[in-house]
Amino acid sequence: MISTAKTVQEYLDGLPPDRRKEIDIVRKVIKKNLPKGYEEGVQYGMIGYYVPHSLYPAGYHCDPKQPIGYIALGSQKNYMVIHLMCVYGESPLSKWFQEAYKASGKKLDMGKACVRFKCAEDLALDVIGKVISKVPPETMIAKNEEARQRKSRKQ
Repeated sequence: MISTAKTVQEYLDGLPPDRRKEIDIVRKVIKKNLPKGYEEGVQYGMIGYYVPHSLYPAGYHCDPKQPIGYIALGSQKNYMVIHLMCVYGESPLSKWFQEAYKASGKKLDMGKACVRFKCAEDLALDVIGKVISKVPPETMIAKNEEARQRKSRKQ
């Protein structure tokens, strides 16, 4: 379910009460651990946390109109999801995240960067908070620049 909400409040208001409660719990963890410089808004039909154009005007290398996404939190048809772009791919941080999550005793239902959940209690919120706190906007900008350079070399 991709939301057409234009604001975070609109997004939250459009959720069923049970989903809203769970999203609110995860959102509080994100906001508590989010490094300075990121902004919250709606991105890709979900609540997004991103490097704003005011900090990095060039934007996301695949779509410069979009800011560089860091985290997305959303409600899908059969589950809720938190997209952690900082753990996308085979990186030391991704390995740390998966090992720390396993050590928490919680079951990790994860795609490449998305962690699916039915309720916030399913999540290792402390591990999610720690991984969020580890990546400042400058790191996401550097990753974006690397991708931009790889893209220009291919062309």
